[in-house]
Amino acid sequence: MLVGLLLTIAAYWSGLSGAFLFDDYPNIVNNQALHLKDLDVPGLSRAALSSPSSELKRPLASLSFAFNHLATGLDPFWMKATNLIIHLLNGLLVYGLAKRLLRLADGGDTPRLGGVAAAIASGWLLLPINLSAVLYVVQRMEGLANLFVLFGLWLYVKSRQRMQSRGTGVWLCIASLAIPTALGVLAKESAVMLPLYAFCVEWLLFGFLTSRADRRDVRILATFALLLAVPLVAGLLWLLPSVLNPENWAARDFTLGTRLLSETRIVTGYIPWTLFPTPSSLSFYHDQVEVSAGLFSPWTTFASIIFLVALAVIVWTMRKRAPLVSLGLTFFLGGHLLTGTILPLDLVYEHRNYFASFGLLLTIVPFLAVDSARSFARFRWMLLGLLLAGWFSLTTFTAYAWGDPLRLARDLATRNPNSPRAQYELGFTYVVYSHYLPSSPFVSLAYEQLELAASLPRSPILAEQALIMMSARMGSPQNEEWWNNLIIKMARRKASADDISALAALATCQANGDCDYQGRTLVPAFLAGLAHANPEPRLMATYAEYAWNVLRDPDLALRMAREAARASPTEPAYQVTLVRILTALGNKEEAERALGGLRALNHGGQLDDEIEKLTRVLAEPAH
Repeated sequence: MLVGLLLTIAAYWSGLSGAFLFDDYPNIVNNQALHLKDLDVPGLSRAALSSPSSELKRPLASLSFAFNHLATGLDPFWMKATNLIIHLLNGLLVYGLAKRLLRLADGGDTPRLGGVAAAIASGWLLLPINLSAVLYVVQRMEGLANLFVLFGLWLYVKSRQRMQSRGTGVWLCIASLAIPTALGVLAKESAVMLPLYAFCVEWLLFGFLTSRADRRDVRILATFALLLAVPLVAGLLWLLPSVLNPENWAARDFTLGTRLLSETRIVTGYIPWTLFPTPSSLSFYHDQVEVSAGLFSPWTTFASIIFLVALAVIVWTMRKRAPLVSLGLTFFLGGHLLTGTILPLDLVYEHRNYFASFGLLLTIVPFLAVDSARSFARFRWMLLGLLLAGWFSLTTFTAYAWGDPLRLARDLATRNPNSPRAQYELGFTYVVYSHYLPSSPFVSLAYEQLELAASLPRSPILAEQALIMMSARMGSPQNEEWWNNLIIKMARRKASADDISALAALATCQANGDCDYQGRTLVPAFLAGLAHANPEPRLMATYAEYAWNVLRDPDLALRMAREAARASPTEPAYQVTLVRILTALGNKEEAERALGGLRALNHGGQLDDEIEKLTRVLAEPAH
């Protein structure tokens, strides 16, 4: 196990020197609430509730970023090093959990169990598919959530063994599920799967039996009724109205039905990505993945459904003869129930396999790490050694690419030439390296790369935004086609988060006087986006800021700010914008009402500074 930990550090070390990436910027770099200078309750509250990634705000993960910043500033090395420490701790928990599960499945303790458990944990630590949960800083959320999941599952198994041997410990069983789940959800919602994983262990290894093993343990049945069945039903009742609302899928390239069909192919594909990964399969960005339009479109959809059904049959038929095989497969399949079914999330992310990959190793490693008396033992050990060497090599190679922004951008663009996001990120990296100097050799590379990214199917307006801004900042001519494509894309589909971020960047650049758009405005693009049913509140708020700061149209700004605040009354930023505009226009009565709504959102004093500023401005006499 120590060798596995040292190999993991060696594999990841070169990647710690890399930069921030993608969602790191809105969640960490540009999130001023995380940039703590002192430890005080309002500041901690603001930091805890500042994540834009989830309605639940993931406060535990956000606070960990804030403490990182307090200690070492925005140095990505220490952010990534913290992630690596969490990953190593998770590896130790995988080792402890695997050892207990192996002992239960084998019916006793043997000298080989520690070695097999170490092989499972070391392999899991080195899996290339888990790299983004370490070097992609924001995905500390996944690693931290699973720290509680793995600890809770280990403690549950330990407590159940105690119950079956001594007849006591039911309260520890309950606590091992309830408390880690509650804490894990504060890092990321995937921690809610802990009771399900424990249920799988109970079904396949403990059998819900009492210490005398002659009858069902009512206490355990009641525990899962309370901590699994009730939350499951309540969660479905809460989610289904929004999931079944077609408007909530309008910004996506898929519907509920086509997502479910697509995920059969994606979940099936995760298996070779985990066990037999290649650089082209693990490309970080997977926005080019084809959506399944029907059972045979593409044909691999139906084949994947048959394959997943076959896995379920294996789980059932092997549950008594090889319970560890069934358990590993249920861990893998269960690990994708939250993100691979009905929620309108992006289709593919490698870090979603962080726990699920443990299930696959639990299935295959004990078969390969057999004792020398078994048939083909040497061949199986050689195969396991080759797998471990391959995982270590690819993780080391990939981590090296992550150690430099330009190297990473080129590597990801090469791995996935059909990904609009990967091609855009390479073009944008060229822009950053050009420093907006027309003489820089990176300028021509940026133009070529961004034009390629803009031309790819289903690409957002990020590439057009980068082309326009780069030319505007350098005082170069702006291609009319860029502007036309931007408007066409906004009109073609409901604005995505990337589209809104691109418009916000264009608007801010113009408002700050850094970009001259040669007489053009962003109004047609905003109108195209707002023409869709139920436009995003953030798009309306962005248009309000643009109308106020650039168009100098207070009526339009006020109307958009009101609509944004009405569409999302629990988002403080929209209320703040509305209060500011109302105050500037002298409408103090409505501003006071909006400020009252803002005070109702001031949980833990997180908005104290903002409310104090707005109150002070409101108290000033009208000019």
